[in-house]
Amino acid sequence: MSDQVDGTKKSTPAVSAISAASSVLPGIVLCAAVTVVAISLQMAQESSFGHPYLEAIVIAILVGTAIRTFWTPGTRWRAGIAFSAKQLLEVAVALLGASITFSTIAGSGPILLVATVCVVILTIVISYAVSRSLGLSTRLSILVACGNSICGNSAIAAVAPLIGANSDEIASSIAFTAILGVIVVLGLPLLIPLFALSEVQYGILAGMTVYAVPQVLAATMPASLVSTQIGTVVKLVRVMMLGPVVASIAYLARGLRTDGAARSSNQKLFKAVPWFIIVFFALAALRSLSLIPDNFISPIRYIASIFTVLSMAALGLGVDLRVVGQVGARVTAAVTLSLIFLIAVSFCLVRYVIPT
Repeated sequence: MSDQVDGTKKSTPAVSAISAASSVLPGIVLCAAVTVVAISLQMAQESSFGHPYLEAIVIAILVGTAIRTFWTPGTRWRAGIAFSAKQLLEVAVALLGASITFSTIAGSGPILLVATVCVVILTIVISYAVSRSLGLSTRLSILVACGNSICGNSAIAAVAPLIGANSDEIASSIAFTAILGVIVVLGLPLLIPLFALSEVQYGILAGMTVYAVPQVLAATMPASLVSTQIGTVVKLVRVMMLGPVVASIAYLARGLRTDGAARSSNQKLFKAVPWFIIVFFALAALRSLSLIPDNFISPIRYIASIFTVLSMAALGLGVDLRVVGQVGARVTAAVTLSLIFLIAVSFCLVRYVIPT
């Protein structure tokens, strides 16, 4: 049978797969190159000083941001950069589920668990109120609130299509979340000597305030292993909040849709939960039931770490510092004030409420 119909070559699944792979390959290679540089610089620090002052995760963000500031990737690169920033990050987060058990989270204590959940809910409410008071649209206010309160770009990406956010709203919220996320990662360790924070206190503070799981690692690894462990657990509790928060928004905010999408009242809530959150919980459950062999955990963590650095490189390549001058002052104020509130509330909790 001919491969052509009316003079047009038929597209087979294999051809489509090759075409899709070729479209994302250049951008992935670029992110991989930044990743190699970042890992090499970390190894150089370890060789010279015994430990890295800047982890590969942070270096990847900085190198990517520097490149993006002086050069805007063309169409050839964008698909792969977007794929690395979103899909690879989602895979990395999903794989993290295999490295934690529900007993570990429960072992952090009921006070810390309840405090973390309350901080997320309170920050969403306050961030939304601040954004609306500054005149931002309802949809943009929701994006800012979820991005600051849960997990930055991942939360924004998960919520945006559910509320029908347009490209301007998405770009505005993500731009400042990315920029402030880097600032927090670099600046948060300075609070340790300033306020004489213990390893546990700093771990809790980082877990409650830093946007993404990989960024928590970047912010806590220079401090101590204890801070990293505590920060990761707290952050994972925040990440777990993404599922119910996104599902709730999908159900309650259907009236915000302006793109003509269906708003059926019987919409299944599970459709609103990102796939990587489902996989995260599934892997955590398997790990909790000892169904994932112990010798599989290290390779899974290694793959997740590589994908994480790749995604951070992609994130950096999407951050143009010149965007700061192009985004409205109200968005800047909303995101900044929301972040300040989150840090202040978290600091008060670790200082005065949570026993450490």
